[in-house]
Amino acid sequence: MSVKKIIFSPLACLVFVAPSACCQSAKAQEIKSIKNCGFELTVPEVAPARVLTIKSTSTEMMLALGLGKKIIAQAFQDGPPAVTWQDAHNTIPVISEKLPSAEIVAELQPDFIYAGWESNFSETGIGSRTILSSRGIETYVSPSACRGVNTPLRALTIEDVFWQIREVAAIFGVDERAIALISRQQSTLESIDRTGGEQTVLWYSSGSAIPYVGAGWGAPQMIMSWIGLENIVSDVPASWVSLNWETIAESDPDVIILVDAAWNSAARKKAYLRENPVTASMRAVRESRFLTIPFTASEAGVRNVDAIVSLSEQLQSLE
Repeated sequence: MSVKKIIFSPLACLVFVAPSACCQSAKAQEIKSIKNCGFELTVPEVAPARVLTIKSTSTEMMLALGLGKKIIAQAFQDGPPAVTWQDAHNTIPVISEKLPSAEIVAELQPDFIYAGWESNFSETGIGSRTILSSRGIETYVSPSACRGVNTPLRALTIEDVFWQIREVAAIFGVDERAIALISRQQSTLESIDRTGGEQTVLWYSSGSAIPYVGAGWGAPQMIMSWIGLENIVSDVPASWVSLNWETIAESDPDVIILVDAAWNSAARKKAYLRENPVTASMRAVRESRFLTIPFTASEAGVRNVDAIVSLSEQLQSLE
């Protein structure tokens, strides 16, 4: 199946953008303001120069756009970066393994904080976005993580990921880099076999006694859909859901995608599935029909397309 190209033309509005982002000329195409998790950011004339990134998705987005030198520190990284960005990533100081304190952030003196989760900003943590803005620190959250009352929830699409790339590029004045990156990713998607063999799949993210799995609206569903796999809980209107193993065993998915994380590795998940009497008899477990994805590629961001390629190749190797 071919992929519909999204053309960045100065003469046409992007088909997947918010109405306010429509364009009438080359200049009008530039994003002037961004509505982000209930906040409105005005794109600065002078790009932020001292950026703190929180979570791997934000760090890797910056690196993919060639903005690594803007990052003065990173925090709460979820795992190793993609090999492509390994060297640049290793030059960026890590100020905290988890969420840094407000005091550490104040000492760092960033002019911009790019966070992967909306919950990274709190009055008991690094500070609310309102407080940080009053101190001259602008903020941005990966849009897929917005969960506030002003953010209607819906299923994530690859166009949403592309639009996030455009927004971040606009903030830093590197629009052409976004266009080039998206064009490369679109070309990659066009080569993907999307049939998936009409197989059913479980996206096993974390947990043991109570598994936490990919539901019907988030990055896991988007990724599974691109390779034509049928999520056993695609009808659940959420990004993630907690299930019980009896329900999963009854569905008996053809394939299980295992998220490989430092705190709950794919190997550990396999061992649990084989030892648990409820899951041991499932076809995917018996026949080792497992696919793996690093946690850092399982959340919405620049690594999703590579994750789609990897999972598609792994699926074909099972046949």
